[in-house]
Amino acid sequence: MTTRQGPRWTQSLLIGIRGDDSEDRGSGLGLPAKGPGSVASWPRRIGAIMIDWMICTWAIAQGLLRLPAIDYPLAGLGVFAVTCLLLIGTMGMTFGMRLTGIRVAALDGGRPAFVPVVVRTLLLCLAVPALVWDRDRRGLHDRAAGTVVVHL
Repeated sequence: MTTRQGPRWTQSLLIGIRGDDSEDRGSGLGLPAKGPGSVASWPRRIGAIMIDWMICTWAIAQGLLRLPAIDYPLAGLGVFAVTCLLLIGTMGMTFGMRLTGIRVAALDGGRPAFVPVVVRTLLLCLAVPALVWDRDRRGLHDRAAGTVVVHL
């Protein structure tokens, strides 16, 4: 008696189970493998969020708002959330994303609507949903919002 073992439910959420699938990232979404419109790489995404976090905590929370040092992390998170809502909701990218050459796109390739941006931002601020991703490099925050981060 032979049984066909189906894919584990975790295969769609964790990278590495199917081996090196770097060439087909985004192919299930109809995105190119390389170049503009392809799924953004992790170094660019991490660089973008680090730039955005520094801008939000140091330049805005500390510099413009003049908050005491004890309030930086919480104030920085609030400023980060507002910045993401405003910039991704209007331009499709934050300052850090622009500097690293990436943007947030709806699955149809256009700019995401406001409600998905709110969902994405709230889940991104929780951090954990952004750390669980699928083979297309979409975190749970992107999957819930129906968005993908792509190269410019």
